[in-house]
Parts: sequence; structure tokens; C-alpha cells
Amino acid sequence: MNTSLSSNPCVSSAASRRAVPSTLPTLMAASSLIVVGLVVAPHARGADAAEANWPRWRGPLANGVAPQGDPPTSWSETENVKWKVKLPGYGTGTPIVWGNKIFIQTAVPTGKKVEAEKQGAMLPPASVFGVPQTPQAPPPPPGGGGAGQRRRPGGPGGPGGPGGRGEKPSEVQRFALLAIDRATGQTQWEKTVREEVPHEGHHPSHGWASHSPVTDGQYIFSWFGSRGLHCYSLDGQLKWEKDFGKFRSAAGFGEGSSPALFGDTLVVNWDHEGDDFIAAFDKNTGKELWRQPRNEKTTWTTPLVVQVDGKPQVVVCASQRIRSYDLATGKQIWECGGMTANVIPSPVSGFGIFYAISGFRGNSLLAIKLGKTGDLTDSDAIVWRHGKSTPYVPSPLLYGERLYFLAGNDARLSCFDAKAGKPLIDAEPLTGPSGFYASPVGAAGRVYLAGRNGTSLVIKDSDKLEVLATNVLGDKFDASPAVVGKELFLRGHEYLYCIAQK
Repeated sequence: MNTSLSSNPCVSSAASRRAVPSTLPTLMAASSLIVVGLVVAPHARGADAAEANWPRWRGPLANGVAPQGDPPTSWSETENVKWKVKLPGYGTGTPIVWGNKIFIQTAVPTGKKVEAEKQGAMLPPASVFGVPQTPQAPPPPPGGGGAGQRRRPGGPGGPGGPGGRGEKPSEVQRFALLAIDRATGQTQWEKTVREEVPHEGHHPSHGWASHSPVTDGQYIFSWFGSRGLHCYSLDGQLKWEKDFGKFRSAAGFGEGSSPALFGDTLVVNWDHEGDDFIAAFDKNTGKELWRQPRNEKTTWTTPLVVQVDGKPQVVVCASQRIRSYDLATGKQIWECGGMTANVIPSPVSGFGIFYAISGFRGNSLLAIKLGKTGDLTDSDAIVWRHGKSTPYVPSPLLYGERLYFLAGNDARLSCFDAKAGKPLIDAEPLTGPSGFYASPVGAAGRVYLAGRNGTSLVIKDSDKLEVLATNVLGDKFDASPAVVGKELFLRGHEYLYCIAQK
């Protein structure tokens, strides 16, 4: 569930994809993105290598596209499965691929138990992910305050256990980073980054490993939120690590944003039910370069790095404001209102436009012209907007001049002309998948959609909905796919599949 932009091995989007009082990030964000003054492109060093790999959760261009990818169109348990391996523990972060290695993050139950602690009143989960909504509103924060005010941890309805229950987790989890051989599926090395009882639970639809790591081909940066940021060499040697304390997600529904990497700068966003911030670090040493306070509700989206007039900005979508910061200094450049609550999808960018999207208790898609400063809310910087059938968890796919996105978490697909905002496919139903947390990916003129029930669709990259294949596997998929060369990597609830022509 899983997540950043730049066509470089150095910009991670993230993620994932997590949810708030109702979600997760599996989750969960232009094409060769170069447009009038905007270049969403890789750092010169390693750009070609990045495009030949899948270095972050939304791919080498941070838009879901594998520019050198050409995987099979059809597969099943008996067709075009190069290998299938059972993974330890559980996670919904995207497989990250560089060279002959696949990197996977997971949380593994150890069987060690501690006594569970009760946390006060139960917080009713919202009607999302199939969880029925209770008619009773959550209690106000301590000291009064009405609807819409931010609740901090410690009061009624504080962090709960899995499913929003008022019971803390009681089992020790082993948070691990795995390096898997791309040719065989065998584990090359495994590192335990932390072993502890999580301080809060998660939504029942995902687990404690919804973040995706990011790599530049030299280091792999493993991000587990409350379990810290860890830098390893590709052969598994720990270089540095940092701790950020305890992330307090809304309703105790868990974490899921991924870091963004551009050049030598690694960016982490920390929007939760406590003191928020965005911070940048030197990727080589872990030294903090800058930190800016924020005032937001929990978000699960991943920051996106864009270049405007040759200068990189890091942009974060959130419920109250979309904000852009100078990557070098952390100084805020512009902001814009207009998102819904519980922002999970990662943004994308191209043609000098930044596409922000969200879909919980409302629908919002804003196409914002880059290059301006200040408050852009309802200004002429909004090139076009759309107000229905936008995604809750899955991130959009920007493939050439087409912007693809799903409706809520449902099996309904839209496709827009990304420049003009013209609908080409308008929330058309898809037959087969029960719904989606995974984000669509694009390769070789095709769009790949991995469904929650194990049914995946391959459609033609076109102005009209044309299904090329319906493929069924015996696992369920919430993690977003990765495409490298002629291989498609699908991470299920139990297995990791390598799909390749046989």
C-alpha cells in the first residue's frame, strides 16, 4: 500500500499508500516530463540506469511508467510465472528493483507476546475498505473542540489496535528488509532493522510494512516510519540510521508514506496526530539538512520532487494544503487548498503541470501550473479540475499525455487528456477485479491493473477502454506492481511473483 517525482533513481514517491481513519497506503504517484520550464527528470548521473530499474514505489519516473518495460500481457498460475516465492510476514510496500536485486520490506510476527493494554474509548472506523460506518461521530478532543478540529493522541478515541480497536498490539514484530535474487526468487540477505511491539495498530486491510524503500543504485534506504530510517549498501551493510519517534496515525490505522530521493537529498514527510514536519537529509551521511514544521492531519501520500526553471522543489499533498518547498533550503514556495480528507494517492507531474488527487468523502483532481508562488487556491494557476470518481488509495498513472485513475477503491477507471482536462474514459466499470488498492502501471503501450481479489487486467493505452487480457492468480494484491524489462513483479498477501514470458 505504498509514496515523489523525477525520472531519476533518486526520487522516491511513496508511497504508499496508507489510509487514515479509514485506510492504508499500499500503497500508495511525468512521463519524460519536460515542459516549459519544468523538468521532472533524473539527475544526470544514473538516469539511464534508473529507467532500466524500478528504484521507488511509483517507478523510475515517479508516475507509474516503466519506459523500458515490456512484460507479458497474459499469465496464470501455470502460464508465464518465472518463479513464485512465499514471503515471510506481511507488507504492502512495492517491490523495489535494481540490477539483480529485488528489495522487499515486511513485518514478521515473532510469537513473543506482551500483555495488551486498553486505550480508552473505541474509535469508530469510517465507512471505507468495506468497514461499515457507525452513525455516532467520534468524540471531540480533550478540552472541547468541534467537528473538523484535529484530535491529538492521548484523549478519547486515541490510537487503537488493528481495525481501530481500543487495544494495543501485544506481539513483537520483526521489521525486516529483504534482498531477493531477481533471477531465482531466493533471498540473498535479510536485515532486521527493528524488533519491537508496535505502539499502535493498523487498519485491517494492511499491516505494519506499507512503506516502500528507495534506492539510487548505491544505497537502499529502508523507511519504516516509527521504526526509523535505515541506509544500507546493496550488499546489506548498514551505513547509518535515524529515529523519528512514534508516529500517531488517525484512528490508529497505521503508516504508509515513503521517502523521496533526489540527487543527494532524501526527504521524509511526517504528518500525523502530533507535531508535524517535513525534513531533508544528506543521503550519504544521514545529516539533517533542514526541517520545516507543518500543521496537517495524518497523510499517507509520498512527496514528489519536480524541477521548475532548473530548481528542484519537493511538493506534498495533504488535506488542508498542498505545499511546495525549495529542496535546497526547505523554504515554502507555494501552497494550494482543495484536497479532500485522508490524502493517500501520490501526485504526478508533466507538461509544466502538477496533478494532485484525492477521493475520501469527496472528490478532487487539481491540475496546477508550476512556476508560480504564494497561495494558488482558486487562482489562474489551476489549469483544470475534476470533481468526481477520484481515487481514495490508488495513485494515478501519467502515461504520455493520458492521466489514468480509479474511482475510490472500486473497479471503475477514468482516463483524461492530461493537458486539456478532457475526459476520454469516464469512470467505466472493469469486469473481474473486486476493487483496487494497487496503483496502475504502464509499459509497452499497455496499462496493468492488479486487483485485490487476484484478478489483474491489462488494457491498451488508448482513448477508449480496451481490455487486452484478464489474468487470475491464487493470491490477493494490494501492493502496487513493479515492471523491469520483460518482467512484472507482483507482491501478494503471501507470495512474490515474477511474471515473464516462457
